[in-house]
Amino acid sequence: MVLRPGRDKESGGPLDEAVIARFDSSGERFEVLVDPDLAKDLIEGSDVDLEKVLAVDAIFKDVKKGDRASSEALNKIFETEEFLVVAERIIREGEIHLTTKQRREMLEQKRKQIVTYITRNAINPRTMTPHPPQRIENAISEAKVQIDPFKPVETQIDAVMSGISPLLPIKIESLTIAVKLPAEDAARVYGDMREYGDVQREEWQKDGSWVGLVKIPAGVQDEFFDRLNSRTKGSVETKIIR
Repeated sequence: MVLRPGRDKESGGPLDEAVIARFDSSGERFEVLVDPDLAKDLIEGSDVDLEKVLAVDAIFKDVKKGDRASSEALNKIFETEEFLVVAERIIREGEIHLTTKQRREMLEQKRKQIVTYITRNAINPRTMTPHPPQRIENAISEAKVQIDPFKPVETQIDAVMSGISPLLPIKIESLTIAVKLPAEDAARVYGDMREYGDVQREEWQKDGSWVGLVKIPAGVQDEFFDRLNSRTKGSVETKIIR
């Protein structure tokens, strides 16, 4: 068994935190040892070095017994014995077996990411204002929404919204804001607007001022207005189009 660089079986370290990624197919089982955090990043689409995800250079049929998968089984299911090719399929298509502590920590992190996303992108359609993060978090708990620590936030939003909508008037929405920046602030503040959304139409006026339409997530509207007012000392002009 070949340990990956930086993994010390004797003194502890990343190998001690490694977990099993398991893939079952046609009566065959395949397992690899992975870093749970890096495996999550890989599954979510982050640019991760696959070799750093893997704790050991081996494909097992049973990690705990130390039994390696046979060449026949690998070729039967994966049509290759190439280690990295097989290992990546196991990670992406199989199941990651986390410890209780790891699962709790990852679920909490993913939960916070989902709450942040909804806070920024959703509003109460009755008042057209954002819900506070704690209100959304409470609704997720009350609705007992199931969150997957390995799935990207965007793929879970529909299920979370369906779960909490009976408890909260809530809707994913975007707003188009008409903005006019005075000449003395336009060049300096232009970049601030792009941090919040997409500039859809724009025009520089003869007096140096800037006018345009900016599409932003509805949940950041207060933050957007506060930023522009602060940067222009209140001289910006804005109007919600929809």
